[in-house]
Amino acid sequence: MRKSRANLVILIVVSAAVLAAVVVGVVLLDSPAQERLRRLDERRVDDLHQLAYGVDIYWTREGHLPASLAELSEEERIVRDLADPATGQPYEYRVLGDKTFELCAVFARDSGTDGRDIPGRSFWLHGPGRQCFEVEAQDVGQVVDR
Repeated sequence: MRKSRANLVILIVVSAAVLAAVVVGVVLLDSPAQERLRRLDERRVDDLHQLAYGVDIYWTREGHLPASLAELSEEERIVRDLADPATGQPYEYRVLGDKTFELCAVFARDSGTDGRDIPGRSFWLHGPGRQCFEVEAQDVGQVVDR
């Protein structure tokens, strides 16, 4: 009887420790749903970055900005993702000037600084909801013609 009672106590203590570790992990990290939203937002930032680079290539080749993302997508090997990974809605693009354009996306979360100091990413910091970024086209140097 004593042995089974000691085993029961050990089982309860171990179970409580495992449960506490899981709770602390969920609190300190994010819940799986929040982690999914964070990753979707990171994907949106990556997509916008790639779109901006695609516009840079187009501008370098053509000497003017594309009128739309549809025009940009006609170029071979420039743009991969034109739509939000979760909703399938196209990202927004608008020409503002000769070299200036705007890219917009809808984000799930505030990027904040969340402890990540990623070089070249501070431009893309955003709050939740629809966010737009004003970008100036850059010459990408020698671009191989199609």
